[in-house]
Amino acid sequence: MSIMKEILERRSVRQYLDKDVTDEQVMEILEAGRLSLSGSNTQPWRFMVIRDKAKKEPIVRADHEQEWMMQAPVFIACLADMKSRLDEYPIPEDTTETGGSNVIKLVIRDTAIAVSFMVLQAQHMGLNTCWTGWYDQKAMREALGISDEYYVSAILTVGYGAESPEQRPRHSMEEILLQYDSEA
Repeated sequence: MSIMKEILERRSVRQYLDKDVTDEQVMEILEAGRLSLSGSNTQPWRFMVIRDKAKKEPIVRADHEQEWMMQAPVFIACLADMKSRLDEYPIPEDTTETGGSNVIKLVIRDTAIAVSFMVLQAQHMGLNTCWTGWYDQKAMREALGISDEYYVSAILTVGYGAESPEQRPRHSMEEILLQYDSEA
């Protein structure tokens, strides 16, 4: 069985139908993230499911006022737990993607893998998503009410799409394949 269909059909959707997503559907998406891979099996991902409109509003404000997000029935905050790779507290001072700590980069990488699995599972289930990440970490942590031990890797909107965006251009295989040692 191939997952190429889901990969080919997946789009970032920013318009959603007024149709609920069940708790069972959300849990199946979360399960895909839970089962994803991570370096040294650290599993740094943590998730928050947000359905309440009042709780969504500060998230949207922190995410550059992207009001279209409010159409999605579900937000999933995808968090990287920096303590999962640290033997001791405290968290490094610079908790941004460009921070000097390799710990931050590793937990961001591993959580991004989990988010990718979740996006593909949602697509497989006939749901649509948009991975948002246009926010300041401090502002988003405040909006979510979480401490600085977490890096917010994504706010994933989930719902039934009210649009079908065209596929965006992709580089050809010749452009991205630097080396291929054939069996022959």
